[in-house]
This record gives sequence, structure tokens and C-alpha cells, in this order.
Amino acid sequence: MTFLDFVFYIFLVVVCIQVFFNLFFFSKFVFTKHQTGTSEKIPVSVIICAKNEADNLKKFLPSILSQDYPIFEIILINDASRDKTLKVMESFASTNNKIKIVNVKNIEAFWGNKKYALTLGIKVATYDYLLFTDADCKPVSQQWISEMSSHFNNTKTVVLGYGSYKKIKKSILNKLIRFETLLTAVHYFSFANIGLPYMGVGRNLAYKKSEFFNANGFMNHMHIRSGDDDLFINQIGNSKNTAICTSNDSFTESIPETTFKKWYKQKRRHISTAKYYKIQHKVLLASLFISQLFFWVLAITLFITAFKWQIVLALFVLRISLQYTIIGFSTKKLGEKDLLSLLPFLELFLIITQLTIFINNQISKTNHWK
Repeated sequence: MTFLDFVFYIFLVVVCIQVFFNLFFFSKFVFTKHQTGTSEKIPVSVIICAKNEADNLKKFLPSILSQDYPIFEIILINDASRDKTLKVMESFASTNNKIKIVNVKNIEAFWGNKKYALTLGIKVATYDYLLFTDADCKPVSQQWISEMSSHFNNTKTVVLGYGSYKKIKKSILNKLIRFETLLTAVHYFSFANIGLPYMGVGRNLAYKKSEFFNANGFMNHMHIRSGDDDLFINQIGNSKNTAICTSNDSFTESIPETTFKKWYKQKRRHISTAKYYKIQHKVLLASLFISQLFFWVLAITLFITAFKWQIVLALFVLRISLQYTIIGFSTKKLGEKDLLSLLPFLELFLIITQLTIFINNQISKTNHWK
């Protein structure tokens, strides 16, 4: 067997892995219609943890206060901010009795730890159902609380939502950020859809308070400063208790980073928590990423050498067609249609970026909560 024979057979295996993920994981989510929830309006505590977010609170808190929902409160957590965050919170609270403020001061044991601040906020929440978002997020509709909370029932105590990023015209970086967000959502929605929930995003996430206390809060990973959303869902999520919400009215929208450096730093922090996932999740996610990387590396190698190029081309077209189909329907489902035209470029750019982040995270530590 020659070296190129070996490369060809590895390429064949890689394509099979990619086809498997697309057909048996992602397609089941992409082609499943949105499941409507119940019409019961349960009381909800919306929790927002803010650190140096005075300006964003001024912009986006009104969109939470104006939600069309009968019974809800807003827990605003000031996590040792150095700006006027607390004053902004107090200003809103003085005119609205739905708001409850938790002012957190740094203590040595949990210095700069968002999980500590969130824990204090969860403890003072009046209601049993908790809905989380960030200070720089806004719901895209007045039905956000209604849509997310409608998926709670006797068995479903965790609800995963979609947190999008605002579109910026003529910005390749913005498309890359939104593509990565879309792809991540397709992955965690798809895994949850087949009974393997492994993460959620704090921009749009809900769970019952009893899940938090039954798991002893964040104590299993309190020493890891990031991961208040994905690590917690990785810990408590299972096939019976996790629901997904993908109606357009349930989305939130955040302000994206405007420089590659800032976004890269943010993604380093997010990706650093993946090594703490359960083993089955790490194996599946590693298989997915490695097969994506090898697909492009091996395909380019085989095309350059023209080795069995007809078969290689057929396999290449098969995988690309599946990818376009899955991502195409995903962009329609999650409101990101403009990303499809740049799919190959964005995928390659993202693979290279993720590989670089993985290598950097092995060499140096990442920074965490502001």
C-alpha cells in the first residue's frame, strides 16, 4: 500500500464519519418542526448577571421589562462592577417593582467568579423557574419569556434557547462570529434532540431552581471560572429533563465583538471548558472536529496529486452537498440565511481558528469573567 492509498482510505473513513453526523445527528434537528409548548403561564424569575455593563443595561433592560407575560420578576446581579452598573440598576428598580437587585462584592475565596455571583442571585429568586440572559442581550420579541417557559412541564426542567448576534453589514468578522454561533447551536440542539444534551448558552437558557440545588449548584466546577452555562448543563442535562426551544420569538440578540482579537479571546475562554465535559460528549465532539479538519486537509492533498480524483470528487461533492443542506435549513430555522453563500470559506476559517485556539489553550491559561 502506497502513502496515497493510505491517505485515500483515511479520507473515505472521514467522509463516512461526516455523513454519519449529518444524517443521524443534525438532520433530526434540522428537519424537525418546532415543538409548541404549553399555554400555562408559570411565574418566572429572569436572572441577569452584570459586570461593568451600565450602558448595555440602559439599552436592553427595557426590552426585558416590556415582556408580554403576566408574572415575572427580574433579578439584577451587580458583580462587583467598577462603573455605574449599580446606579443604573437602582434607577430602574426605583420605577419598577419587578426588579430585585443583588449587589455582590468580591471576596477572596471567589474573587472575580461569576458563578458565585449567580449563586447569590438564584438564592434570592422568588420563583421556581429561572430564565437567564446577559446584560448585552435583548429578546427579539415580547414573547421571549412566554416561548421559553412554555417548554417546562412535569419532566422537562431544562430549556435550551438560541442566542444570536446582531448582524453588521459588510463585515466578514461578523459573519464568522454568527456562523460559529449558528454551528454551535446546531450541535447542542441536535445532541439534545437525540437525548445527549451537552451544553447551553447563558444568553438564552432556562432551568428549574430545584435542578440547581439538587446538583449542589456550581460546586462541582466552582474552581473553573467559566462554564456557568455549558458545564452546568453538561452536569445536569439528560434525555428526560432537557427541552429545546427554536421558535423565532424565543431568540435573544447580543452585540458581537468588533475586532478579531477580542472575539478570539472570548472564544478561548469558551472553548477552555470543553475538556471538563463528560467523556461521551468529548469523544463525539472531538470526532466531529477532527473529521472536519481531516476532510479538508486530505481532500486538498488528494486533489493536488490527482489520486483517484473521480472517486475523491464524488465523495467531496457528497459531503459538501450534505453540509449545504443541513446548514441551509439551519440558517432558515435560526434566521441566519445570509451566511449560506460563504459556507466553505467560513467553515475553513473557523476550523483553522478553532485549531489555533486549542493549541494556544494547551500552552497558556485563558482569562475569564471581566
